[in-house]
Amino acid sequence: MNVRRLIPTTALAGAVALGLVSLSACGTSDAADKGSSGKLDVVASFYPMQYLAEQIGGEHVAVDTLTKPGVEPHDLELKPKQIGELGEADVILYLKGIQPAVDDAIAQAGVENTVDAATLTKLEAHGAEVGHEHEGESAEEHAGHAGEEHAAEEEGHDHGSEAGTDPHIWLDPVKYAEVAKGVGTALEKADPANAADYEKNTDALVKKLGALNTEFETGLENTATKTFITTHSAFGYLAERYGLDQEGITGIDPESEPSPARIKELQDKAKKEKVTTVFFETLTSDKTAKTLAGDTGLTTDVLDPLEGITDKSKGDDYIEVMQSNLAALKKALGAK
Repeated sequence: MNVRRLIPTTALAGAVALGLVSLSACGTSDAADKGSSGKLDVVASFYPMQYLAEQIGGEHVAVDTLTKPGVEPHDLELKPKQIGELGEADVILYLKGIQPAVDDAIAQAGVENTVDAATLTKLEAHGAEVGHEHEGESAEEHAGHAGEEHAAEEEGHDHGSEAGTDPHIWLDPVKYAEVAKGVGTALEKADPANAADYEKNTDALVKKLGALNTEFETGLENTATKTFITTHSAFGYLAERYGLDQEGITGIDPESEPSPARIKELQDKAKKEKVTTVFFETLTSDKTAKTLAGDTGLTTDVLDPLEGITDKSKGDDYIEVMQSNLAALKKALGAK
């Protein structure tokens, strides 16, 4: 996806995935009409939302995902039938700003109770590290320049979420837990009869995410380097949470082409920061990552942004893939 397309789509896919919309066929706001299965019909925009719905909803929900396995969420285009079926769902979980097509469809659905996952935690700006470095300035000055560069980079692009923010909140277990709590509350509101189970399942999931956060804190506390290079800057929240320095080859857009100046900058930084690995992901091309790695004598490995689970995923669900990501980071960063 191009930067100009990525942000909107990313925001949109996120929106659909992380936002929760209670859609009631009868238009009531307290309890949704359940489908023929007797379960709450939940539509998730993409995998991170699907996982929350399944874990928290448990046996009381039937979950359908708009973004099928193997499809890059940012590139999702909805068919007329899918758009029409949105209005029949009891609940929709989405993350505004990831998938523009999804955001538009939800807006047209006229759902009475809508919850955007992006509103369940604080979004921040990431990806500005693709700009020039400002050596010798204070952290505050650097942050200001980074924000200016990011704003300039995104100028003229129509984003579904707050301008300049990074939608990849699910890659930070702490923020993902905050979203999980909001989703649990939304399901309780949509289906009061099973509120106790939703609350119990939410608590269990938050506990698992807390344990995952501890694994990351412990595993990445003492490393030979703090810098890692990725195809695109999907891991800004993760890097910030655990004190790492993410260097995205193409910023937050995995399909844009890096400039020669950016490649040279990364080559220099790799030597200076003792970087060993260039990470790529499973749903987009690894060509750029392998080219950069070959030119600098580095190795390549997968760091999965968890936008979807496929046969290539190193794990069967969110927790397992995140643990695989941790193992890859520990190896690349020289964890001791």
